[in-house]
Amino acid sequence: MSQTDFSSLTLNPALVENLSTLGYTSMTPIQEQSLPLILQGKDVIAQGQTGSGKTAAFGLGLLEKLNVKRFRIQSLVLCPTRELADQVAKEIRKLGRSIHNIKVLTLCGGMPFGPQVGSLEHGAHIIVGTPGRIEDHLGKGTLRLDDVNLLVLDEADRMLEMGFQSQLDNIIDRISMDRQTLMFSATFPNQIKAIAKRIMKQPVTVQVESTHDNSTIQQHLFKADDDLHRLTVLRLLLQQYQPESAVVFCNTKVETQKVADELSYFGFSVMALHGDLEQRDRDQTLVRFVNKSISILVATDVAARGLDIESLDAVINFQIAREIEVHVHRIGRTGRAGNKGIALTIITDKEKFKLAKLEDFLQTSIDPEPIPSINLLDKPTYQPSMVTLQIDGGKKQKLRPGDILGALTGKDGITGKQVGKIQLFPNKAYVAVNREVAQYALRKLTDGKLKGRAFRAREI
Repeated sequence: MSQTDFSSLTLNPALVENLSTLGYTSMTPIQEQSLPLILQGKDVIAQGQTGSGKTAAFGLGLLEKLNVKRFRIQSLVLCPTRELADQVAKEIRKLGRSIHNIKVLTLCGGMPFGPQVGSLEHGAHIIVGTPGRIEDHLGKGTLRLDDVNLLVLDEADRMLEMGFQSQLDNIIDRISMDRQTLMFSATFPNQIKAIAKRIMKQPVTVQVESTHDNSTIQQHLFKADDDLHRLTVLRLLLQQYQPESAVVFCNTKVETQKVADELSYFGFSVMALHGDLEQRDRDQTLVRFVNKSISILVATDVAARGLDIESLDAVINFQIAREIEVHVHRIGRTGRAGNKGIALTIITDKEKFKLAKLEDFLQTSIDPEPIPSINLLDKPTYQPSMVTLQIDGGKKQKLRPGDILGALTGKDGITGKQVGKIQLFPNKAYVAVNREVAQYALRKLTDGKLKGRAFRAREI
């Protein structure tokens, strides 16, 4: 039996069996290093990038430790963003589906408070949430953490970057010191080390080097004359590579919005993602990007952290990130799960010192390549193949993906291949359809019925 097999661990056989049905056989490097320690009950500090398999590492640890018959909150997972919290909760439910009656509850900002209170009254085993909303519930007495014996800080560096230090302190002070603490982070600045020293007991540190295989991620560097020329270079790169899904990283919220506005002006299919967006706008932006009806997402690092975006064709660094480890983390978002990807970086002479630091970190030299021909700007901007339709009804109206698919593909309908991702929210549903059949699909939804009812629908 290989030491990298999940079956080599002292895990509940039901968990191991479920892992094999999910296609998880061999452990990733971070799982191989951290899981045995987690299962021994040790405090662990684990450094690894998004996509390294860290969620399964702590998820299996807390599921193994869980006493299902004891209906109390036993594990708390803190995440910087609602998107990451939703992703983590979904993964834990998937990992634990062979063990009956496990209750996982998400508590995040941007969602109504009342229904969360009602869910808490019914009890839970595992809470996954954002620091601000967890602190709100603690302050109002709707959440108690007296029985928590496992605390996970996921993306700890980003929680500090987003200003959650005081909330983290307040939450951790409410949890018994007689607990196991796990900290996962892509980078480990001094502030993190100081927190770890204060809240953890003899932690063991595991580190997985971030290495990117050039066969899956091609890295390219382009030199702009100045900041104005930088935007022209970005337009040329988009027209040259025409990625179906690309994230353009900027270092500030102001820059992010400015770049998105400029690209939109020139006809690109683009939206911005940053901390100043309302939750509703953020949700809609992500829906459209994930279902491929928007080709380009311009984002800050903080806003993009925890996004679970499959098949990302390209990452474009409008500038090199301020921290080199963050820059490498950006690059790691493309070329995942065996897919090909490209990482394009634009620099000016002012950033030569950052390039030198990056080359030193990667232990390789990166030479600028020729900028694509200016003639590319004479061509029409490329457009996504999908369009998003919004339906004014969702989970609360008992809609299911099958209802929407059936309405679109029923009598005289479009084909199943012309329907993309279907996403359901409490009072809204979104469906991606091929651009060429979008208007016909919209008429099918507005003229027809879902669950015997008429719902309003529109293209967004």
